[in-house]
Amino acid sequence: MLEKILVLVFLSWVPLFELRWSIPIGLFSGVIEGVPFFGSMQGFALPLEIVFLVCVGANALLGFLAYFFFDKIIFVFLKVPFLKKFYNKLIIKSQKKAYPLVEKYGLIGMSLFIAIPLPGSGSWTGALAGNLLNFGYKRFFVANLIGVIISGLIVSIVFTGAFSFFGV
Repeated sequence: MLEKILVLVFLSWVPLFELRWSIPIGLFSGVIEGVPFFGSMQGFALPLEIVFLVCVGANALLGFLAYFFFDKIIFVFLKVPFLKKFYNKLIIKSQKKAYPLVEKYGLIGMSLFIAIPLPGSGSWTGALAGNLLNFGYKRFFVANLIGVIISGLIVSIVFTGAFSFFGV
């Protein structure tokens, strides 16, 4: 079971996956097709409580670590031209998506931006946007925690309902 939990933590930290993939893989009992980078994965069929706590906890921790990375460490990597170009594109996308919500709604806006379980939102992008908007560690940590919990609830409800509907 420890191996499965470590895989869920890893999936919760990968930008394309985060909770959108880690929760379904933790809950599902069959083979999941179309998993990016893996092709297919066997679901772990773990209890909802364990999957939720592991994935949400890992993703909340990721947000804090990502914020620290964007605040203190990224500048070392930006000396490499192609990384700097990629980072600048990422900045523009993040600012366009997050700025209106954060400007209008502050902490709640950042939480909602992180909570939307769609590609281009989540802890990674929220950490980048929060750093760029000088959100501060404490405010971002609270917004990230709220957003990740909401996202985890949405994904869990959608997938447990879908599994029940399809009899999986």
